[in-house]
Amino acid sequence: MNSFQSRLQRYTNRKFFRYGVPFLLLMVGGSFGLKQFAQLRYTFSKKGTLTPEEAQRFGLDMKKPEDVTLETEFEKIKTIDIDNWQPVRGPRPWEDETLAPVGAKPAGH
Repeated sequence: MNSFQSRLQRYTNRKFFRYGVPFLLLMVGGSFGLKQFAQLRYTFSKKGTLTPEEAQRFGLDMKKPEDVTLETEFEKIKTIDIDNWQPVRGPRPWEDETLAPVGAKPAGH
């Protein structure tokens, strides 16, 4: 028993066992732990695309891919008047849903 304690004490005084062994255990153990977390990423990312039939079941109206083109969207944007506009501040969560006109001071101030 005494020889075991003296051997153990001799090994624990060496720098490799004080710093190297814990470092190696951390690296090897960390790789196994990281493997488990990375596996979660691939386990829960197996989601398919939403088909038009499934979208209709959920109450969504999807357009056909050939109906939405760059040219049709550009034509919609060309009709928007971007020169005449006013900034409108949306309501804060603690305010009413009605919007006050721009420049109006809040009541009570």
